[in-house]
Amino acid sequence: MHFITLNQSLKLDIQSKLVQANSPGFERWAKSYNLKEIAQTVLWMKEHDISDVEKLAGECDAATERYHQLSDKTKANEARMKEIAELQRQIGTYGKTREVYLQYKKLPKKKQAAFYEAHRSDIMLHEAAKRFFDSLGLEKLPSIKALKQEYATLSAENKKLYPDQKAARREMIDLLTAKSNVERFLEIKIKQPDKKERQQEEGR
Repeated sequence: MHFITLNQSLKLDIQSKLVQANSPGFERWAKSYNLKEIAQTVLWMKEHDISDVEKLAGECDAATERYHQLSDKTKANEARMKEIAELQRQIGTYGKTREVYLQYKKLPKKKQAAFYEAHRSDIMLHEAAKRFFDSLGLEKLPSIKALKQEYATLSAENKKLYPDQKAARREMIDLLTAKSNVERFLEIKIKQPDKKERQQEEGR
């Protein structure tokens, strides 16, 4: 198996391979390879105007990058939504237990132990909420209204992104499948351009 040159024509390569149909050993080779599959791949590539390995490699790279960009964005939104949900929960707990905690802190030291035992759950929840806010470095708590608005914005954005992400994934899989089929059929290895090469190509 070797790396294919970037200017090599796929159509000619495939035709050349098929010409070997009358050569000794081809029948045995063909049995191990699904010719119907490569025919479907060639048709798919023709429909998508992909006629050489350079373009196939570039399309694979671009589709993979686009899918991961969309995936990273939706995952980041999902992570933030999870944070918002937990923050809302902790703010709610903090508000509900605040009065009991203030009473506890105002009591003389000798009376705090008995009060703590009577209100252990509320005090522990309040202190846990405070530690949570401190871990986020919050000096001032955001309003529930602002958090709900941010959550709704992120949710709406993801609803718009999910179809694009699904389509990008399908495109990526189709291109990578075509690349794999061509590599196996022609017994080559298609080298995809790295990021620096792509930038140089785009700058021309």
